[in-house]
Amino acid sequence: MKCPYCGHLDSRVIDSRDASDGVRRRRQCANCGTRYTTYEKLQTPSLFVVKKDRRREEFNREKLLSGIRKACEKRPLPAGAVDALVDKIESRLYQLGKPEISSAVIGDMVVNGLKELDHIAYIRFASVYRDFADITALKNELDCLIKDGSAKDININQLPLIPDEAAITLSGQGRHNK
Repeated sequence: MKCPYCGHLDSRVIDSRDASDGVRRRRQCANCGTRYTTYEKLQTPSLFVVKKDRRREEFNREKLLSGIRKACEKRPLPAGAVDALVDKIESRLYQLGKPEISSAVIGDMVVNGLKELDHIAYIRFASVYRDFADITALKNELDCLIKDGSAKDININQLPLIPDEAAITLSGQGRHNK
């Protein structure tokens, strides 16, 4: 590693730590003794997305994240759930080992991930992605969710309107405990 201060080519690593997207290293120049920090990041291979009209564009994580965030907007999801879903999809795409991926494959991964995460976000995304022709097609998708038993009235990730202790007190069960 070349010292940014004196240009000497020899340095030693004093400390290494994991960073969010790589490794952070504290180094000390063998010549001038100056300390500096370097960051190492794994270079991922290029991945191209093949669109419906056969155009190719480089995979953009931020574009994927933006689309999923729009679908999940104002939903009571745990912190980091959307980022975790994008991480999962991105790692699966790279694990496929192909230089080009169809946008339909990515869309299906997003739809399946959102179906597990939040049903409202799933319907929001699917209504755009699957381009429902009319309200009947949307209703059929909702009916499939209900028929599968995967749609529940209460989202387990959503905070209750009334805490459990208050609900017991309001229902009258709490009076007997006094």
